[in-house]
Amino acid sequence: MDTAHSYYVAGHRGMVGSAVVRALRAKGCTKILTARHSELDLTNQAATRAWFSEHKPDVVIVAAAKVGGIGANSAANAVFLYENLMIAANVVDAAYRAGCKRLLFLGSSCIYPRMAPQPIPESALLTAPLEKTNEGYALAKISGLKLCEFYRRQFGVCYHSLMPTNLYGTGDNYDVVGGHVLPTMIRKFELARTEGAPFVDLWGTGTPLREFLHVDDLAEACLYALEMENPPDLMNVGSGREVTIRQLAEIVRTATGCPAEIRWDASKPDGTPRKLCDSSLLRSFGWTPKIDLEEGIARTVAEYREALARGDIRLGH
Repeated sequence: MDTAHSYYVAGHRGMVGSAVVRALRAKGCTKILTARHSELDLTNQAATRAWFSEHKPDVVIVAAAKVGGIGANSAANAVFLYENLMIAANVVDAAYRAGCKRLLFLGSSCIYPRMAPQPIPESALLTAPLEKTNEGYALAKISGLKLCEFYRRQFGVCYHSLMPTNLYGTGDNYDVVGGHVLPTMIRKFELARTEGAPFVDLWGTGTPLREFLHVDDLAEACLYALEMENPPDLMNVGSGREVTIRQLAEIVRTATGCPAEIRWDASKPDGTPRKLCDSSLLRSFGWTPKIDLEEGIARTVAEYREALARGDIRLGH
């Protein structure tokens, strides 16, 4: 990794972006460019072009996105499509116009069809209908990765993408209404433990299978991909291990030490029945994850408690 290069991390205050910044600093990179939303609105084309024209980063990592769980996505597909589409289009084009030769776009495994073959290979993209609950977000991410692919083909820039599986870890958002499944579980179990509640209510049947990757493992995968001279256009990033939502709930309950009973609300949506990424392409280049699920969740619960005590925890969007 060339530590003399300047690296712009879009979305540096989010869980993924902050993990990438930590990983870059650990590698000795000192020219890390960031901009808060109040300083730069990436959905604004003119502002984005002006920022890139002024700062001219050598490398861009696109971790900025409007994100949320099943509830948030299904209630606001239009907003998730529009905002993420604008971020992708504006950043990719502004980077190219500013002379940036290297860009890494981060998507999500929800880009793949609802009933994709399991584990999901990169070749499954655009082969069948998407999961309806997060279709807007998925379409925006598909457009972003295709934009990178087409700019690479047409203009000769090395713009490529990583598609991570479900993420968790340091700096997550613990919004119990619109958040993702794992941080939502952690907050619910912690609330039940501290309040002495007899029950924890969770969405769905608990039967869907999910794969989880600690965000620090994703950050390392990002730097690994950026060091590749001629990376594939698209690579999946996952842990390779899947658990049912019921099994996940038991891991979280153990990590929190909460004695409350779990009640499953089958009237709420389950989402995609199974979603396991085939990460063999990235692994074939030598990358492997290092943090197992139980260890990662225990660490995340400890960080949740520390952040809550400090008063700087993210509890909503």
